[in-house]
Amino acid sequence: MIRVLLADDEAMVRAGVRAILGADGAIEVVAEAADGHEAVDLALKHRPDVVLLDVRMPRLDGLHAAKELARHGFGVAMLTTFNDDAYLEQALDGGARGFLLKSGDPRELIAGVHALAAGGAYLAPKVAARMITRFRTSRVGAARGQVESLTARERDVLALLGEGLSNAQIARRLDLVEGTVKGHVSAILTRLGAQNRVQAAIVAHEAGLTAQQP
Repeated sequence: MIRVLLADDEAMVRAGVRAILGADGAIEVVAEAADGHEAVDLALKHRPDVVLLDVRMPRLDGLHAAKELARHGFGVAMLTTFNDDAYLEQALDGGARGFLLKSGDPRELIAGVHALAAGGAYLAPKVAARMITRFRTSRVGAARGQVESLTARERDVLALLGEGLSNAQIARRLDLVEGTVKGHVSAILTRLGAQNRVQAAIVAHEAGLTAQQP
């Protein structure tokens, strides 16, 4: 059995979550807490496999309780109505390995508990999708910043690198001597901090750099 400690200051919420988890024959709620301090005390007493914490609770909120529980090696997931990036970042920075939404599908809650009990992590699909978007946006912004450090000619060369062209092919497209292209490629790799042409090509794609048609 997967042993779960549930912490939420609303008794009705605890009852609903307990009912959902109870529908899974492999999960047992071994303790319930109404605040963060109680959650920590009960976790140390009952040694659950997974601790589910509400974010906003009296005396000690879920984010601070998560940090304390993670320090003791417990698998912690936040279970909250607040789909907020700031809460997510604080929870993950504090050692939580899961972030679940009370408004989510009950199956997500069960899947999250199983994932944490197995030593993994789990983000509610809506949260995961937003994280991926943020990651991509961050990568695009970083790539564009790197490209802006290049000269206009280097950007032309980089765009063609992104198309997989060789130095000789780039030279023909840009009407340059191949040795000149080689010099540009070397400068591009240095400026971008790229180890090879493939990494430079990835930056070109992430920045949305396109080659001008000949």
